[in-house]
Amino acid sequence: MTKFLFNEFEGTSPEAWKQKIQVDLKGADYNKTLLWQTNEGFNIRPFYTKQDGTNTKINLPKKGFKICQTIFIDDVKIANSLAVDALKRGANAIQFKASKPFDPKNLLKNFPGDTPIYFQLSFLDANFKTKLAKFCHATNTYIQTDIIGNLAATGNWFFNLKEDYNQLEKVISASNNCISVSGELYQNAGANISQQLAYTLAHANEYLNQFGANVADKISFNFAVSSNYFFEIAKIRAFRILWESLLKEYGVENKEAHIFTQPSLRNKTLYDYNVNMLRTTSECMSAILGGSNTVANVAYDEIYHKSNEFGARISRNQLLILQQESNLQEAQNFADGTYYIESITNQLAEKALDIFKQIEKSGGFLKQLKAGIIQKKITENALKEEEKFNNKETILLGSNLQINKADKMKQDLELYPFVKQRNIKTLIAPIIRKRLSENLEKERLDHE
Repeated sequence: MTKFLFNEFEGTSPEAWKQKIQVDLKGADYNKTLLWQTNEGFNIRPFYTKQDGTNTKINLPKKGFKICQTIFIDDVKIANSLAVDALKRGANAIQFKASKPFDPKNLLKNFPGDTPIYFQLSFLDANFKTKLAKFCHATNTYIQTDIIGNLAATGNWFFNLKEDYNQLEKVISASNNCISVSGELYQNAGANISQQLAYTLAHANEYLNQFGANVADKISFNFAVSSNYFFEIAKIRAFRILWESLLKEYGVENKEAHIFTQPSLRNKTLYDYNVNMLRTTSECMSAILGGSNTVANVAYDEIYHKSNEFGARISRNQLLILQQESNLQEAQNFADGTYYIESITNQLAEKALDIFKQIEKSGGFLKQLKAGIIQKKITENALKEEEKFNNKETILLGSNLQINKADKMKQDLELYPFVKQRNIKTLIAPIIRKRLSENLEKERLDHE
């Protein structure tokens, strides 16, 4: 085709669109009526045109997303059975979580050799992780180690700074894909999107500074996406731009970020919990259209029920429907050329880069974490979000709007769904994951 299909139609300039809108507003102020400001501090307009397109080339995955099932290892045989069953029923990647060493041979019995496997281990044992990596010996095995993320989330190192780095260095020397930067922590704690991007980038930069540019091949990223649909698509895309730009400073070219994405828990609710399925469906779509390599959905009852067959099946089937029935198998490029998404992608990336530069100028991420500056910034934004929720500017259906007063949950709690108070000494103030509706839910439970 030598000419565009619609070349015969006269184009409309942004100025003409705005003039037409102002006429239709019949005297109402355009800026006050139709512009809204994001938490990141930039304005969103009611329309975007070709002039807003950037055509920025983003290093996106060559293949569509993997459907991942998350399984906790309490009993190796049971975990193996659940994983094999999940693979037979549509999953094509597995994330195992464990709090202690396990037997990988029995865990991975009858596994297809090309299955991507993610190990999120809440302990640091270089000898075990090295053995695990050698047993799996595959480029699609990810040992999600994040000593800085552990410090940020708990307030303490696993052992101490020196020993943690020594242990991680041993793992790095013996395995691939062995560092996972926990960007989801910042989202679930209440950081805005530009902060999430900047903190994740600065977090990863600490590993590059410590171990050198060669470790870039072994770093992957774990993100959480929330309900701001287009912004979450833009967030994943913006991070790919930022990561590629950072690596260029280290002399690393054409290195695609490997991104593992899950729906946020911050906006999930205890009451009217079926709405969580609607939230996670939208969030999984954002993750897919943003170009995530792997998407692991969370069950609608994740916050208050132990892992169960029904919840796991529904969460997996949500992704299967999106992949197989909504034709999102190869959707990583679908957002290319969309004026609105391209515009907010660039604005988020620019804002995040400014924050990143400030962090680096002030001595780096670890220094600001130890000084409590990162925690303070996240808390400030989290409190703004909570205030909007309390004032019903941010709506969680069934929690702060259209409340079903007959809904009772006290007898259905298998897990404690709120932030747990810890009376332990910490080196730094930890970054706390907290759901928006927790305070309201505590009040409702007290009055059941």
